[in-house]
Amino acid sequence: MNPSRSLVCRTAVATVAAALALAVPDVLHAQAKGLKVGDKAPTAMAKTLDGAPVDLAQYIGKGPVVIEFWATWCPLCRRMEPKFKALDAKYGKDLTLLFVVVPTNQTPERAKEYVARTGHPGTFVFDADGSVYKAFAAYHTSYLLVLDKAGTVLYSADGGDQDIEGAVRKAVGW
Repeated sequence: MNPSRSLVCRTAVATVAAALALAVPDVLHAQAKGLKVGDKAPTAMAKTLDGAPVDLAQYIGKGPVVIEFWATWCPLCRRMEPKFKALDAKYGKDLTLLFVVVPTNQTPERAKEYVARTGHPGTFVFDADGSVYKAFAAYHTSYLLVLDKAGTVLYSADGGDQDIEGAVRKAVGW
């Protein structure tokens, strides 16, 4: 092969490799912490915002679920709110949106007032003793998981600009 053609081929391969690296979905990037894609989600006990005990097993493994570790003061969580409203409008009862309210600088009453005032969709539970946080290896507010109907993790990441539509579509089976 002539040297200039070899250089062109190597350059083309490098360009394609770089483009593919940039195109890799977030699903593959955020696995250093928390539950991993393919893990079975645990269950744990929490409380409703009214104080009643709730076992997360009533949601996990019963249908597709999106779980976010959430707080009213979390700016990343707030940036995700429009996406949750859009998911709720699009998938409705085919998808459970479950928000685990972390107890740091937070009360159930404050969370309940915020949800009522903003119209934030979903089910909210309060993790008073941090047992849900520990069970899910959560490491941050805005830590988010998408689970399929069997309770298997399809997506695991954190941040305010997550694009979870593909994982939700897969979880719901659309």
